Amino acid sequence: MIEISAAQIAELTHGTLSAGTDPATLIDVAKIATDSREVVPGSMYVAKAGEHSDGHDFVAAAVAAGAVLSLVERDVPADDAGTSFAAVIVADAVLAMGALAAEVVRRIRAHSPLTVIGITGSAGKTTTKDLLAGILSPVAPTVSPVGSYNGEVGVPLTVFQAVEGTRYLIIEMGATKMGQITYLSNMVAPDLGVILCVGSAHAGEFGSIDNIAVAKGELVEALTPQGRALLNYDDGRVRAMAARSGAPVTFFSSADAPETGSGQEFLQARNVHTNADGQPEFELAFPGREGTFTVHSKLLGLHHVTNLLAAAAAAHTLGVAPETIASSLSEQRAASRYRMERTDRSDGVSVINDAYNANPESMRAALRTLAELGGSGARRTWAVLGEMLELGGDSVLEHDAVGRVAVRLNISRLLVVGAGARAMHVGAVMEGSWGDESMFVPDADAAHAVLAAELAPGDVVLVKSSNGAGLRFLGDRIALPTGKDPGKSSKTSKTSEATPGERTSQP
Repeated sequence: MIEISAAQIAELTHGTLSAGTDPATLIDVAKIATDSREVVPGSMYVAKAGEHSDGHDFVAAAVAAGAVLSLVERDVPADDAGTSFAAVIVADAVLAMGALAAEVVRRIRAHSPLTVIGITGSAGKTTTKDLLAGILSPVAPTVSPVGSYNGEVGVPLTVFQAVEGTRYLIIEMGATKMGQITYLSNMVAPDLGVILCVGSAHAGEFGSIDNIAVAKGELVEALTPQGRALLNYDDGRVRAMAARSGAPVTFFSSADAPETGSGQEFLQARNVHTNADGQPEFELAFPGREGTFTVHSKLLGLHHVTNLLAAAAAAHTLGVAPETIASSLSEQRAASRYRMERTDRSDGVSVINDAYNANPESMRAALRTLAELGGSGARRTWAVLGEMLELGGDSVLEHDAVGRVAVRLNISRLLVVGAGARAMHVGAVMEGSWGDESMFVPDADAAHAVLAAELAPGDVVLVKSSNGAGLRFLGDRIALPTGKDPGKSSKTSKTSEATPGERTSQP
């Protein structure tokens, strides 16, 4: 374990100890919690402001659960007499978490070899980190994020799980503003930087897709010459980031091999296709290695080839044998929920729940996979689509375009859910949908009613939306055996307290 005393925490965070706090109190950083319900005896509780609540309101609950210290932005009285809870008082609890995370990385590097792998991109980060962790974990002690911890709160929480002796630390990096990836990079000092793609997710915050490319490229600019940038050659904006890297570059691609420059390598997927179950298969060619290695992925959708290649490129750079990489990629299934998660019901209906995240690019990719699974009309296909958030002024046009794509791909039925996504229905109608091929409903309960009444054996259903639209819970409902409904889709996750997803980016 890695322990830090209250006095050291105060020094590292430029904070002060509340009256009566014992400066010698030791905290195992693995027990740092941002939710009082996750506190265990010996924890330090971080009281931060969330979108819907203030963590300072839960300090007493955290102490009752066993917290011996809190990280707060103001003094929290323990009683009417004015006695304070044991705490380190700082200007900004989230920035203080970052300072502690940087100290943890420094201590591990001082004790033993540590390689930090940073992964960013507009889509695919979570799947890629899961794949890479699957390859590396059997090789050496590896720490990777829980779920999609990828921002100013989630990255420190990931770092806090590392210990002296951790060999590989995988960090997922999201961004909703310029400088955020630079901030995260300064925190963890990545040795490898993996960039997957530049899409229109968060275009509303950044102003343009070119600005998103600038922000994602902050990762390669943070690498030292001893590191390596791993870039998706098939995305022109990512490919151009090679010029911003002071480290050597490895490209990964399913295109023909380019002429690489000095210090550049090329890892390639050849003969890429999907099998009858929509799973990608290809031959993997490694730089400087004769022959190829077959990958039969168990993931769903051709778009996962980029994620598979990115994980392969990182593992190859770290010295993992090609045979081991190909074998691991062929064995792994989706490790995080709501990413092209397929459930085959007993009545023959197949449900694909991909509603953790959505942007125009991932919507199109998921619809193409749905069309392939339909087998040119052999199975009836349903696209149950909700709102794509954070698209800014282009939101209506982007939703309209997705509806038109569904028609062009000959999706049998389009069910659009929620007012924010209504332009999908309008676009489908304008593109040439007729009758009840496209339908708009106001909410997930109305969508469930339609599906419960109309789904038939053999149908394939895709459920997709941004996380905030909540359709992943609708996906859970319809994935259950027929006749079993756990309740309304308004089911939500923790709401009473700030969670690691707040003040961080969506994946």
